Order: sequence, then C-alpha cells, then structure tokens
Amino acid sequence: MKNISRHVGKLEILNRLPSSTNGNPRYLLRVAGFTCKTPVDSMYGYSVPNYNGKDVVATIGTHYGTATLASVQEA
Repeated sequence: MKNISRHVGKLEILNRLPSSTNGNPRYLLRVAGFTCKTPVDSMYGYSVPNYNGKDVVATIGTHYGTATLASVQEA
C-alpha cells in the first residue's frame, strides 16, 4: 500500500459493496470527506459497521490505484 495518510473524523458507511469471492463483506466508506473501500478478505469488513457514525482515526492508502482503508480505531 502506498500514499498512506491519517484522517480524523466521523466514519460513514456509504454503500455495501458486493462480497469478495470468499464471501466476506466489503463497504464503501467516508472518513472526514475522504472516500475509501475496505480491503478484500479483511477483518475490517466485519468491524467497520461497529464504527458507523462514530469519530475515528483512520489511515487510508492506495492499493492498485484504489483508496483503501489501512486501519481504523475509535477516537
């Protein structure tokens, strides 16, 4: 992952994306005005709904040209 940046703000789930090939959930998110996706086959597909509407500290990077969530924790 490249171009990792840190963002502090409210996490919003914009849309549920199609599940991965292995059946794991994926989401399209917005944190402090920055839009990103959860990684494929990642634990964040299961934990991100717990942070919906809460203030978080998130790191977002680019993975194959797509903004991807690298980490998230409650602020």
